[in-house]
Amino acid sequence: MAALVYPVRGPRHQETFPELKPQEIDRLRRFGALRKFSDGEKLYEAGKVAPGMFVVLKGLVSVTQRDGLGHVAPVVEEGVGHFLAEVGQLSSRAALVDATAEGDVETLLIPTDGLRSILVAEADLGERIMRALILRRMALLEGAVGAILIGPPASADVIRLEGFLARNGYPQHLLDPATDPEAREVIGRYADVAGGLPLVVCPDGSVLGNPSERALARQIGMTAASRANFVYDVAVVGAGPAGLSTAVYGSSEGLSVAVLDARAYGGQAGASARIENYFGFPTGITGQALTARAFIQAQKFGADVMIPVAVKTLDCSRANGAFVVELEDGDRIQARTVVVASGARYRHPLIADIARFEGRGVWYWASQIEARLCAGEEVVLVGGGNSAGQGAVFLSAHAARVRMMVRGPGLAESMSQYLIDRIAATSNIELMTETEIVALDGPAGAGLEKVRWRDRRAGRESEAPIRNVFLFVGADPATEWLKGCGVALDKAGFVMTGTPRNDGGPAPSALESSIPGVFAVGDVRSGSVKRVGGAIGEGAQVVAAIHNFLAHSPGPHL
Repeated sequence: MAALVYPVRGPRHQETFPELKPQEIDRLRRFGALRKFSDGEKLYEAGKVAPGMFVVLKGLVSVTQRDGLGHVAPVVEEGVGHFLAEVGQLSSRAALVDATAEGDVETLLIPTDGLRSILVAEADLGERIMRALILRRMALLEGAVGAILIGPPASADVIRLEGFLARNGYPQHLLDPATDPEAREVIGRYADVAGGLPLVVCPDGSVLGNPSERALARQIGMTAASRANFVYDVAVVGAGPAGLSTAVYGSSEGLSVAVLDARAYGGQAGASARIENYFGFPTGITGQALTARAFIQAQKFGADVMIPVAVKTLDCSRANGAFVVELEDGDRIQARTVVVASGARYRHPLIADIARFEGRGVWYWASQIEARLCAGEEVVLVGGGNSAGQGAVFLSAHAARVRMMVRGPGLAESMSQYLIDRIAATSNIELMTETEIVALDGPAGAGLEKVRWRDRRAGRESEAPIRNVFLFVGADPATEWLKGCGVALDKAGFVMTGTPRNDGGPAPSALESSIPGVFAVGDVRSGSVKRVGGAIGEGAQVVAAIHNFLAHSPGPHL
């Protein structure tokens, strides 16, 4: 295992490991309590929940990275004035490294709530601490600590787990048993017991066989628990741009906020290779980077972000004055208001056998993981919106050729002009208008090998040996969980908002559904602008409506 590399000198190193002055440490004392450790004692361990941030008052602490296979490598030594934490400590998640006392050590332990308070109450000092926490997580991601995946790189389940961890900002490393002797040894010891490939070796040494995302998240300490017997001001269902925006603005204004998502933060925007028309980012920003910042920001202000948790139903009866969000695992989240930000699910075209190739050559997003699989090959990308354009440009840097297929006569009706111009200037992107896929082919139980398409204008069909197809053909609203609670949907299943009520009650806000106290923002809302900027704006706007509702609504009675 390669050692984690931090900058050894210069401003980046100083930002990653700032040294606090005595007067700055004094300002932090009211947020924590003294803790002493003897030589060799662990302050915290990889794979276990860290109690918060430690400020070193006396002695030296050694920070090392350790994977589940027992490999240990040094990271850094922290002395007097330094603090130990990274962004996981904002939400009581498991640590990714070990911290061990070298001799007698005295620290100031600041728990998660205290750390959040510092970031808000001590603006200048909080900014330095937050920057350090983010830089440390970035280094951990680059250093490949965390979970070890063992299996063939092209395996559908390897790609599934890689994508899940990557989109949630969790470090991971892939070992291919075809080329790595240690991987073969681990398979020999654990494959039958664990339940099959791929194996996941967790930081605590436990081994899982082809786990579900939920089981993996639980084992590595990625999922934050909800507060027991607590009624939130707001439950936000969906952690895309609209849901995260609601969480940031709501929690920063003092509301207690729970955010629930079944897979990862960022939604469809999180898979965008580069967003160049978002306000304030003239050089562009990836969807992952943009939404990761919002994810951290929401936790900074105290939002409880729970991923992955799948919502089953919404109980709008308000028997005790609160809505109840029922989860598939049986848990219940109570809240005075609910924001529907569940977005939309990728649409599946009516192509025979398409489900057989999903995860085996048919993809609904384009990330570095998928790009690795099609390096130097020809690919097909279907779609004419901005997401499709961003995906085509991204893939063109990896694939030998990108056949971009659209059913219409061109891109002008659905894509921003800057992307149209870039596609036209990219030599290995071929725009194929009025063209559609008619068949996919490949051996049973194996991946995609051949694609057939029709030129509708010429009435001619063609085929080519293509192993990867990327589909960006729109999405359907994720509103099944709302059935039975009375929230009005339009014909396509999107949540209707702002419509007058028949009961003579007060006029709803523009973002309020037919059920008072239930709001909808972002792609899931009927009539919304399907853009990242629009979703973020609605997330901010809905907070004012929530405040107004709470001011005129009696609190729950437990």
